[in-house]
Amino acid sequence: MNKMRYQLSRRTMLRGLGASMALPWMESRRVWGDTRLDATKSSEAPTRMAILFSGCGYHRDEWWAKGEGTDMKLGKVLTPLNEFRDKMVFIRGLYNAEALKGNIHSSQTGNLLSGAPLAPGGRIQSGTSVDQLVARHIGHRTKLPSLVLGCEKANPSVHKDYSMLYSSHISWSSPTTPTPLEVYPALAFDEMFKNKAQAGDQSVLDAVLSDARDLRRNISRLDQQKLDEYLNSVREVEQRIKSAGKRGELQGWRPTLAKPNIPRPRDGYPQDIVEHMRLMSDLLVLAFQTDTTRICTLKLNNDHGTLRFPHLGVDYMIHHLLSHSDTDDWLKVNQFFLEQMAY
Repeated sequence: MNKMRYQLSRRTMLRGLGASMALPWMESRRVWGDTRLDATKSSEAPTRMAILFSGCGYHRDEWWAKGEGTDMKLGKVLTPLNEFRDKMVFIRGLYNAEALKGNIHSSQTGNLLSGAPLAPGGRIQSGTSVDQLVARHIGHRTKLPSLVLGCEKANPSVHKDYSMLYSSHISWSSPTTPTPLEVYPALAFDEMFKNKAQAGDQSVLDAVLSDARDLRRNISRLDQQKLDEYLNSVREVEQRIKSAGKRGELQGWRPTLAKPNIPRPRDGYPQDIVEHMRLMSDLLVLAFQTDTTRICTLKLNNDHGTLRFPHLGVDYMIHHLLSHSDTDDWLKVNQFFLEQMAY
């Protein structure tokens, strides 16, 4: 194995015609951090922050954890996380006084990551969220300071004197500015991997393939395997995004007329909620694998949301209304969201 350590710039990139793509961690190359600041740890993977959110609460009798490690016992809501028991810590005693004021859905979401008071009357006033505070300190080390993803579009209406923008956003760049939420997988992918000069449907991999071949000749055999696996995963996500945007399946969205009076939009927004959530989860992982960012929030749905779950056999009521009773169907929906986290 080639034991030479290449001294490269802080961001090692594959670069093509109008495209750049960050690399995963490799033993042959230093790709994390700044050698001047931390020479002894330059080959260690960085600490990252990922915050996953699902709204409307959980079955109150089945959300519990007892014990620790592999001996931990979990309530029915949390059973999809069983295989991760030795990696989980459940924190008790957290209290957000501001969450108990005003509209329950807005007040328990808009300040989830800040604890700030929320302004009523349709006005927007919250607090800068913890993910964005962290991004201010370490975001300069990566291509993107943070990545803010979602699977349900923001709702600008007002409910019970509070803006529904509160229940649509957990990440806030400032007290009056929710961080823009990207719900389109293709646009999130472009933000991560494509430069503004590169447009259209050209594959990122195709643009950097020549550079990748050159790199492959100068790294260890183990790193060659890592590079191949990584490039294959990027290609797979590209193909899935392209396919998801063209499919005609109707799940979650329904025309209000017996026959639509306009063509169904083909804007790349997946209509299958499972596929949408997993695409976004894969993009989060890719962002961390490539060190494109070290901070990410993924909002699986809005609080007071309107998702339906036909794939679970629960299509008779929207998510928000289901949350008002601790039924078996409500438990089934809860477990579905935990399955996405386990994924």
